[in-house]
Amino acid sequence: MIADVLGIPKEDRAWLFTLLNDMLLCIDPEHPVPESEREGLAAQVFGYGQKISASKRANPTDDVLSTLVKVEDELGPLGELELDAFFMLLTVAGSETTRNAISGGMQQLLAEPEQMAALRADPSLMKSATEEIIRWTSPVAYFKRVAARDTEISGVPIKEGDRVTLWYPSANRDQEAFEDPFRFDIHRKKNEHVSFGGGGPHFCLGAHLARREITMLFEELLKRTSDIELVGEVTYSVLGIGNPILVSPGKMPIRLKAA
Repeated sequence: MIADVLGIPKEDRAWLFTLLNDMLLCIDPEHPVPESEREGLAAQVFGYGQKISASKRANPTDDVLSTLVKVEDELGPLGELELDAFFMLLTVAGSETTRNAISGGMQQLLAEPEQMAALRADPSLMKSATEEIIRWTSPVAYFKRVAARDTEISGVPIKEGDRVTLWYPSANRDQEAFEDPFRFDIHRKKNEHVSFGGGGPHFCLGAHLARREITMLFEELLKRTSDIELVGEVTYSVLGIGNPILVSPGKMPIRLKAA
């Protein structure tokens, strides 16, 4: 989907996805690509981004990357480093968080088969189910911010320049914001989760796309199957300090029975 949005040629997609996946997961000691290759993998992604940006500048097409290379404001066009950063952001962010939400949502639906059955019986529940999957999985664990001025949160003084961490899984289980917050409920009506950042200038750029991807995948999967079964242990990628913001399922073996 991100490849379509960016206008990445189809012949490059499998290679680029593998490259990004290795770059993200090589800090996991269980991943076959060693962490020592991480900088080289990132350099390949940047190099490819520069190459395709130059191609879009010379021959723009109907995609986001072509729009970015033509953007100009009072400071002029985006610089090469800015374009490289945009390319890395969109390709990486588009390949990890949404798939982790989908995997985590599937895991919970399999753990609560009555909710899977309800969703299969009533596709109109998919909208509320998507929001609950995003709240429940909270695929981004936390972000750091720096206080721009002296303030106070819940009686705790925070000084200008202090580092503050925002823990999204915790906020998404706040008993003051959610009824029975530790219960997974695809029928949940009041679901103002903060998985996409809670609004403001840091709100997730791909929020609407992520919602649409999750919704469509589960709609099609439930439509085309009569049963989904977990057939092995779920494992997780341990990324540690190298990439601490992600909650990342590694493997989840399932068996699908066609409808």
